[in-house]
Amino acid sequence: MAGVIKKRRELLAIMREYTLENGFFTINDIADATEIARSTIQDWINRLVTEKCVAVKEEGKGRLPTKYVTTNLMMAGSCRRIFTTIDEDWVAIYHQCMSTGCAAFCEYHHHLAGGVIHEVKRDGRKLVEYARLGTGSSDIGLYPKPAVGITRVRKEGDHIIQTIRCVGGPAYSLTEMMAMAVGVCEVRLRESGRITEGEVVTRALTHLVIGLDDTDTKEGGATFALALGLLQYLANMREVIPIGHAVAMLYPYLSDCTAGNSCSFIEIAVKPEAVNHVIERAVRFLEEESFSKEWGLAVKQGFIISEPLRGFGLAARREIVTAEMADTVADSENIRVFGRNGRIGAVAAIGLSREDNAILLNPGDSPCSGN
Repeated sequence: MAGVIKKRRELLAIMREYTLENGFFTINDIADATEIARSTIQDWINRLVTEKCVAVKEEGKGRLPTKYVTTNLMMAGSCRRIFTTIDEDWVAIYHQCMSTGCAAFCEYHHHLAGGVIHEVKRDGRKLVEYARLGTGSSDIGLYPKPAVGITRVRKEGDHIIQTIRCVGGPAYSLTEMMAMAVGVCEVRLRESGRITEGEVVTRALTHLVIGLDDTDTKEGGATFALALGLLQYLANMREVIPIGHAVAMLYPYLSDCTAGNSCSFIEIAVKPEAVNHVIERAVRFLEEESFSKEWGLAVKQGFIISEPLRGFGLAARREIVTAEMADTVADSENIRVFGRNGRIGAVAAIGLSREDNAILLNPGDSPCSGN
């Protein structure tokens, strides 16, 4: 089932690209692009025509092939990408939506429903939820009850399975849209009266937080820009899903900093078997692209930030901290460090991850978020 959903998504994406570029596509176009037999492509097109995802634009005549187009129904799915990372018995659920309105709707109702969700954050069209493995109860229904909630999250092998209960519009999303989202392996559905319940299956990906600092000089460069470039570079790998990029201010009165003494961190989701390869590429990227020889990079697996690690990040905002202090914290937290003096800010950046931007950018402010 998961393979069928993936192949359907891939073929529809190629068909849509041809439709947008040329105004139509033929069986030969898709067969050549995918190196799949024409008979198999014909079967897929017939199926997609039945599902009303593809329509006949012009019937073939003689040697002229039939021309097809993808329909607007392809755009009906608001769920663009759904993926999950795991850290011990905690799961981070990422839902990238096509609409800020839909993302806000899910943020409100998932928070109201509770269930196994302990924290909900939204950044525009991206929703991030933190859940502990296990089962919780949610009274789902029509107003004033929440319309959708996650009642169970479990790990089976290398997959994460979310149990979602919903009614109304969210039920339509679960039954018609989520299976088409990138990152979803399978959706299993069952009806219970007016409540729809489904299991959304995704890979249990490894969460990497990558901090970096001291990549610039007074003559050029900017750590935030190099961090963003690193995120874009790694995102081109098949095994990587980009999560985000952030800037954090450290102790602002450091005399030998190039500007305002800020560091950066990025977050990515990685297939577990590719973690070491991704880290190697990140290190090579900094070696080749950093303006400064003092660059530092730190890599942490997982999104849980311990009190000692958070404490080091906060200390680096208040006062001067040393490379030895950074190395000690990194060793105790299983953080891999590379480079020279910049590893201080790189480890501090990881320690400040999951804080709000208002905290990250103001070293005089105090954090209020938990782990």
